[in-house]
Amino acid sequence: MAFDYKSLLKSLTVRPGIYQMFDSEGQILYVGKAKNLKNRVSSYFRKTGLTPKTAALVKRIAKIDVTVTETETEALILEHNLIKQNHPPYNILMRDDKSYPYIFLSDRDQWPRLAFHRGAKKAKGTYFGPFPNAYAVRESMSFLQKTFKVRQCEDVFFKNRSRPCLQYQIKRCTAPCVDLVSAEDYSADVESTRLYLDGKADKLLKQLEVEMEAASGDLQFEKAAEHRDQISALRRVQSEQMIEKGKGTVDVVAGAVNNGQACVHMLYIRQGRILGSRSYYPKAPLAEQVSDLLDEFLPHLYLNGAGRPDLPKEIIVNAPVEGAETLCAALKDRVGRKFEIRDSVRGFRAKWVELAQRTAEQNLTAKLASKKTIEQRFESLRETVGLEQTPQRLECFDISHSSGEAVVASCVVFDSNGALKSDYRRFNIEGITGGDDYAAMEQAIRRRYTRLMKGEGKLPDILLIDGGKGQIGIAKDVLADLGVVGVMILGVAKGTTRKPGLETLILADQDNKVIARPQQAALHLIQQIRDEAHRFAITGHKARRDKKRRTSPLEGIPGVGPTRRRDLLKHFGGIQEVKKASVADLMKVPNISKKVADAIYSALYNE
Repeated sequence: MAFDYKSLLKSLTVRPGIYQMFDSEGQILYVGKAKNLKNRVSSYFRKTGLTPKTAALVKRIAKIDVTVTETETEALILEHNLIKQNHPPYNILMRDDKSYPYIFLSDRDQWPRLAFHRGAKKAKGTYFGPFPNAYAVRESMSFLQKTFKVRQCEDVFFKNRSRPCLQYQIKRCTAPCVDLVSAEDYSADVESTRLYLDGKADKLLKQLEVEMEAASGDLQFEKAAEHRDQISALRRVQSEQMIEKGKGTVDVVAGAVNNGQACVHMLYIRQGRILGSRSYYPKAPLAEQVSDLLDEFLPHLYLNGAGRPDLPKEIIVNAPVEGAETLCAALKDRVGRKFEIRDSVRGFRAKWVELAQRTAEQNLTAKLASKKTIEQRFESLRETVGLEQTPQRLECFDISHSSGEAVVASCVVFDSNGALKSDYRRFNIEGITGGDDYAAMEQAIRRRYTRLMKGEGKLPDILLIDGGKGQIGIAKDVLADLGVVGVMILGVAKGTTRKPGLETLILADQDNKVIARPQQAALHLIQQIRDEAHRFAITGHKARRDKKRRTSPLEGIPGVGPTRRRDLLKHFGGIQEVKKASVADLMKVPNISKKVADAIYSALYNE
């Protein structure tokens, strides 16, 4: 069976990450990184322009798994680790097996030095990194040399000087080799360097921010741009990496449940380095929460593999597991050592969990979009509503606004292949009382089907109305007024609990007959379509509202007012650098909490 790449591409995120390509036997073929996963993976399936080797790779693809990261740098480092671990046949394998570079501070010396380092960490001192490439290290070291003037020369050169070298003449060193700086002043420069490399100092950055604003106010734009670049360079040095962190040996297991389907994504971390990842798609018909999913999944995973020599002592999960103590006891009996399952962690371990959870959610979205799943759900919907033939086209409307402002209606279309985005439509609603969703729905349906009756598109087999008898009545009146026939109107009422999967279906054409026991697969399809209509409406509403207000990309983000916008731009030096920042980097700005950082990150990635 040919690989269904179209469904995968529809669901891929635009965030950075890595992708792993597998053949029909589950063997890894290729690992790649991407600044934009959707664009990069799509490039493999274009009709022309592929090299013969790339075309041969594409023919062998049976599955693609992705792992979503916060930054492109993290994607680069994770790609490097996976290639070294798995040796995919279509990747270039570096014979010299170089590791990623670090900045080394020999803080045990009388006159510490700053140096470029690659390889085993044997020397006594502090290592900062890893960095994505040697250029990033040298760029950072050059900046620090200009700012703090800590020596970067080799010890042999340093110990044999009788007069200052050129670095002193160009003001990049204070010449400790010939005692032209006091030990106390030099120590202060070393400590400042350490603080900045640790990301704990703000004094110089604040000074640069003030100078940048002053230069801009004096119309000295070149100088302001220079300060902006300096701020950006320091931020890159300070950027946190979670692909290689600490020395832990753990498994990170994160689950996601949606529309009756489940995905569990695992990160294999050995000695603080992510060496692999894998997604599972267990059948869990009774699991409504991630806790239920993990409670069933973990025993099957670990008790079957309890003989593995690399089984970690610690397992980190993204939700509490009721049977955690029992499972740990069973593993201890089998292997003879203690195990621990933790669902509450901090620091970089919490970031590992975020990475795994985000990837599980992304891969589950791709699974739900697969053609096979869609076909099964269409068939289930046919049986539920009593049609003789499987419906080929569904449409659903949704309304979005902010207290009646900038009202936008969306219409999304699904066929047997999933979302048919080329047929999506948005309608800017005008001339109604603010907040009147009935009037907005009436206007959107009328405009949509007036166009269809003029031959601009196809009529759906089923029109989904998100609501009860009131909304159904509006749809019936509009279609009758326009003379539209042959379209089944299906109302979807949320019910008293408003939980997904417990909706009530109402057949408008049969005197609002209520379907007592709709099939779960049919409800999951309806929920998927409604969620897509809601997303499409919100996206259009935000775009219309922002255009009306003439806002910057930061405006309209919940929790980001004028003060925080100013602090963000000062901290990073410009909107482009804000867009490149990870959640961890955003949280370094004063008064930016985790919740606000997540909102900023999601808004700037248009998700």
